[in-house]
Order: sequence, then C-alpha cells, then structure tokens
Amino acid sequence: MKKRDIQTIDDIKVLVDTFYGTVQKDDLIGPIFNEKLDGRWSEHLAKMYTFWQTILLDEYTYSGRPFPPHAQLPIEKEHFERWLTLFNQTVDSLYEGTVAEEAKSRGNKMAALFQIKLDHIRKSPFPPLL
Repeated sequence: MKKRDIQTIDDIKVLVDTFYGTVQKDDLIGPIFNEKLDGRWSEHLAKMYTFWQTILLDEYTYSGRPFPPHAQLPIEKEHFERWLTLFNQTVDSLYEGTVAEEAKSRGNKMAALFQIKLDHIRKSPFPPLL
C-alpha cells in the first residue's frame, strides 16, 4: 500500500512527534536529548514543527539559528549517524514521495554541515562566532 507524502503541518507534527518519541528512548542519543531538554520537550517540538514546516512546505514560520544550540553538546560522528538512521527510518515508516525524500536529504545535509562546523570549532584556537 502506497503511503502519502508529507503535505501539511499535521504531517510534520506526526513526523516530529514520532521521531523524537523514538529519540527519547534511544540508548545512544536519548540521554543527550533528555538531559538538555528536561522539562522543555514541548518547546523543542514546537520549534521543530516550524523548522520542518519552513524547510519542507515553504511556509516560513521558523525563525532562529539551528546550529548554536548544538555547538556545546557532547556529540560525535556516531551520534549524527544514529540521528540520521532514526530520522530516515521514521520518515520511511510514515511517508513516501518527493517531500519525504527531501526531508531525508535535508537531514543528511544538516548532519554533514553540523559535523563540519563542530570539527572546526573544536580545532580552532579562536572562540566560535555563534
């Protein structure tokens, strides 16, 4: 049976809620998220709805800078790999189509960019410009 594509903010909410529900239970990345977002999960989820709505639906509701909150986290390549695995599995379990593929593509690009930025910050003798 063919799944529908991501089309609405409600689709984004299902994706985000399902994904972060999985993240919270994950042995590798769950503890990092749960510690950082303790008591603030609903705030984070609301921000993620607008982030993905802006990226995938061209409805400009997100304002912010996604990288700085991640800059101080104890995250390495294996954390990004797990995030991507869980994200791609969640997208594939719920949706299929052009926008679903774009979601996975954007997730991969963001993970790669964040890793490059983190590596640069960690190796630089100068304080980061966040």
